[in-house]
Amino acid sequence: MIIRETMERQQTWFYVMALCAGAWIGLAAPAWGSLLHNAVSPVLAVLLYSMFVQIPFTELRASWSNLHFMAALLIANFIAVPIVVWLLTLVFPQSSGVLMGVYLVLLTPCIDYVIVFTQLGRGNEKLMLAATPLLFVVQIILLPGYLWLFMGSDAAAVMRAGPFVEAFLLLIVVPLLLALMTQILANKGGSAQRLLHVTAWFPVPMMAIALVVVVASQIGKVYNDLNSIVDVIPIYAAFLIIMPWISRIIAKLFQLDTGAGRAIVFSASTRNSLVVLPLALSLSPEWATIAAAVIVTQTMVELAGELIYIRLVPLVILRDR
Repeated sequence: MIIRETMERQQTWFYVMALCAGAWIGLAAPAWGSLLHNAVSPVLAVLLYSMFVQIPFTELRASWSNLHFMAALLIANFIAVPIVVWLLTLVFPQSSGVLMGVYLVLLTPCIDYVIVFTQLGRGNEKLMLAATPLLFVVQIILLPGYLWLFMGSDAAAVMRAGPFVEAFLLLIVVPLLLALMTQILANKGGSAQRLLHVTAWFPVPMMAIALVVVVASQIGKVYNDLNSIVDVIPIYAAFLIIMPWISRIIAKLFQLDTGAGRAIVFSASTRNSLVVLPLALSLSPEWATIAAAVIVTQTMVELAGELIYIRLVPLVILRDR
């Protein structure tokens, strides 16, 4: 138990080390990076199962009854964020392939490690956890429309419905059903209950493994497209600076308590880079490489931003009342 608690307290540094390890593997041993490419989706599926199985499904009714929080969450992620992203791409124009990666990653709210960072930033992680399925379903429904709105025929020419449906089934439906089955069987005791206890150890190491696999398999693309990648970093940096303050305004408008307000800040500012990566890799070859590199770059920039957020959000942006 002590080991697990220590691991959870220090998990941010585990993720930093995982990023560094993935970059080293991908650059020093490109053949290994290519092999790990095929492991991205399975590893993400296990990661999401480990997240979902921690959700207290029997207690979700109380969280879902917080309609002010849910409304603020949806407005922040699916109205405020798209407007900010669109304006940033006007200020920092990019090529079509780069834009596709930027839109894929910035228009989709995070559903995994945002829970961790919300907790570290003294936000209400239970509300964030309860909203996870809703966020994923809504983003999968709205993302094609946003891409068509912002990119028009360019997006229509390269996007297919198949990868979105596949990602939804493999990365959300299957892990969610397995998590539900695990909890139902655990109530009867026996091996399922022991499995449930074991899965409490999964989220931190699985997140670290996912970061290693994703970065190792994609870092070569980042390195090869370094000029385009450097140009896109200002968009990510500006997004990290702007969104907490807009989220704060939304939280105030909906009169949320401090913990719920911080959850809004972290959700609107943290993006779904790991889960949308398979979507980028399914694009046409001329777009897939640069879009994937742009998404992996966002992960690296965002992790640095989260290390600042967990200090800044409770001390400056939304202080205790």
